[in-house]
Formats: sequence, structure tokens, C-alpha cells
Amino acid sequence: MNNFDGESGRRMVGDNAGLNAFFTKVYGIMGIAVLISAISAYLSSVFMPNISSGASGLVILVVWFIISFVISGFAQSNPTLSFIGLLVFSVLTGFSLSYIFIAFNLGTIGAALVSSASIFLVMSAIGFTTHKDLTKLSTQLFAALIALIIAMVINLFLRNPWIELFISAIGIIIFTALSATDTQNLKKMYNQYAGEINVNGLAISGALQLYLDFLNLFTFLLEIFGIFGNNRD
Repeated sequence: MNNFDGESGRRMVGDNAGLNAFFTKVYGIMGIAVLISAISAYLSSVFMPNISSGASGLVILVVWFIISFVISGFAQSNPTLSFIGLLVFSVLTGFSLSYIFIAFNLGTIGAALVSSASIFLVMSAIGFTTHKDLTKLSTQLFAALIALIIAMVINLFLRNPWIELFISAIGIIIFTALSATDTQNLKKMYNQYAGEINVNGLAISGALQLYLDFLNLFTFLLEIFGIFGNNRD
């Protein structure tokens, strides 16, 4: 019995060490993507202020979606290609967000960034440590996200500021919760399939998902801060 307990203890320590190393890699890759997007957004706002509007913005959006599927599709078979795709994806995301340095002042951007980072870290930690199964919540959040996207498309034509405020508030709630559920799902996938799949590929696809959670949380918070701060140009 003692030998079994000792082996189980060593196995648990090894699993925890592997899990911690895995998430360190995930957050590291995510951090690189966020930094690249921030630099890309700032530089494009200075040198190419109109890149996120008109036909160029549409091209960026189409390529952005294509690359996101490439990253997920090749994560297991070719992690290197997926990582390169994530870097390109981050640059394009920065291009599409260049407007924020024109529409909002640095104080508002900084407040939204600190707030979104704080919320994301807390919720991701909850998702990592909680023993409660969030699978059902994850399914409900996906349905809510689809509804949110439809509302956003409709408001592109209506351009109603009250609907925009409502959408931003709901978006904050959704991506706050997704930060927890996606972290837990990623943890489950590692625990279940770490010995069967390419862990580097899983880290890249996981970093992409958490990056999108953080990015959307930031942009929705920025909209709220901008509306109540009345500091849009």
C-alpha cells in the first residue's frame, strides 16, 4: 500500500508539474500575441490610419478568419506553421484595432487594458482551480455568443448607441465567463490527451482561444469606458 501511495504521489506531482509547464507555455504564447497586436495597432494608427476601414478592412477581416482556421487545423500536424499563423493573425488583429488609438485617448485605453487583464487573470485562475464542471455553462455561453454576433451585425445598420451599449455589456459578461470555461476546457484536454496529442499544438490552439477571450473582453470594456468617458474624437 505504501509503495502504491508513493507512486501515486510521484505521478500526481509529475502531472501537476507538466500541467503548470503547459499553461506557462500557453500564457507565454498568448502574451506574445497580445504584445504583437498592441504594437501593430499603434504603428498602423500612426503610419496607416485608414487601414481598418473600407475595402482594406474587409480584406483584413476575411484573411483574419482564414488564418484562425489554419491555426486550429494545423495545430496538431504542424505546430510551427500554426505558431507562425498566430503571429500573422496577431499582426492583422492589430491592424483591425488601429482605430482605437484614434477614437480613444491613452488614459481610456490604459484603463480598459488594466481592467480586462485583471478580470481575465482572475477568471482564468478560477477556471484553472475550480472543481465545478463548467461544461454546461460553456454550451450556454456559445449560444449567447451567436446571439450577440447577430445583434452586432444588425446594429451595423441601425447604429443605435443604446443597442451598442447593451451589446458591450453583454459581451463583457460573455467573455468574462468564457475566460474561465475555456481555461477549464484546456486543462481537461491536457489531462485527458497529453500523452496522445502534440502538446505544443494544443498550447498554440489554447493560446489562440484565450487570446480571443482577452481581446474581446478588452474591446467591449473599451467601448463602455469610451461611452461613459465621452472621450471619443
